[in-house]
Amino acid sequence: MSFRKEKKIKMNSSDSLILRSKLLKEGMSILHPDRIITSQYFDTKDFETFRQSEEGILPRKKIRVRWYNDDMQKLTFEEKTSSIEGRFKTSSKIKKNDFDKILADGFFHKIYGKIKPSVKINYCRSYFEFKKIRITFDSSIIYSFDDEYSVYRDFEEVVEMKTTVHCSDDYLEKLIDTPVSRFSKYCRAFLIRDNLI
Repeated sequence: MSFRKEKKIKMNSSDSLILRSKLLKEGMSILHPDRIITSQYFDTKDFETFRQSEEGILPRKKIRVRWYNDDMQKLTFEEKTSSIEGRFKTSSKIKKNDFDKILADGFFHKIYGKIKPSVKINYCRSYFEFKKIRITFDSSIIYSFDDEYSVYRDFEEVVEMKTTVHCSDDYLEKLIDTPVSRFSKYCRAFLIRDNLI
């Protein structure tokens, strides 16, 4: 298990493009081509993982199945854990028919009990490296509820720096001289749907 540190910066699309252009001129390099990421999240009937995330409770988990570029033959079941030591993710492959089953019936989680599909999120992610720090730019974020009949667009974007827990916050703040902010796509899905942000 390896913990990592994540620092997020909320931006509008114009500021995000300006920052990307600035960092590219300063030596930021592309890690690999952009990908469309889709994540189907799961939660309890009382949305316990949403509430834990909103309240900043540690430790907490987010549970999802993720795929890339609409290729649903390569599905990954992921549990993302936030703890006082940092964040880490466990992942395993899941077959399409097993995914279809948990979409229809939900499943039993060892901590949360019965969980079911809550929201599907998809967005475009661009991958870069700058001074040995991985930086991603997420844009065109869409939240889908109720079998995609309720769809919401997020007009904010997020830039994220990902590194080991040993990297100092001071170094990251000097790397990108823009205040970090909280940006949970999972939480924003519900807040935007309910007109709370």
